Amino acid sequence: MRVIAGEYKGRRLDPIEGRDIRPTSDMVKESLFNILGDAVIDSAFLDLFSGTGGIGIEALSRGAKHVVFIDSGIKSIKVLRGNLNRLNIKDCAEVYNTDYGTAINKLHEHGKSFDLIFIDPPYSMGMAESALKEIDNKNILTQSGLIVVEHDSKEDMPQKVGKLFLYRFKKYGNTILSFYSIDEQSQQKEE
Repeated sequence: MRVIAGEYKGRRLDPIEGRDIRPTSDMVKESLFNILGDAVIDSAFLDLFSGTGGIGIEALSRGAKHVVFIDSGIKSIKVLRGNLNRLNIKDCAEVYNTDYGTAINKLHEHGKSFDLIFIDPPYSMGMAESALKEIDNKNILTQSGLIVVEHDSKEDMPQKVGKLFLYRFKKYGNTILSFYSIDEQSQQKEE
């Protein structure tokens, strides 16, 4: 695992050993950040189910202002903190070792909102849709924000979750990136 572009380009990240760990491939990561483009610059970025932090660290490397990393696995958090320390990333990162529901609730209680949210839960367990519902209920996505869900190609993602709607998806072998934003009609009703 490595950082592909930006300030930390070429720097290696420690992985977690084990079969149940599935880091985002470099090809998918590069495509994701090519699609997001300049939206990453100065963004508040949430890396949900962050694992070792590869996506969030890539976002920081490409100019994100602040990244919040969430993961419930103690091994993942330990490796993530090691990766952040090795790259000397301190002030622009927060790490929460808790489940996604508790984390989303805490973020809401602290008035945090995000321009970009990346969701990469264990595949085919229904956590992605559940996380979308929590995000929609707690309003932690900015009005012009985007959510990207990485999921297995066999897993169908909903077209709509509350105010969030699926507007794009890209397939890479057995992996799909599904892109959500706030429905414009929902925005108009709230204004």
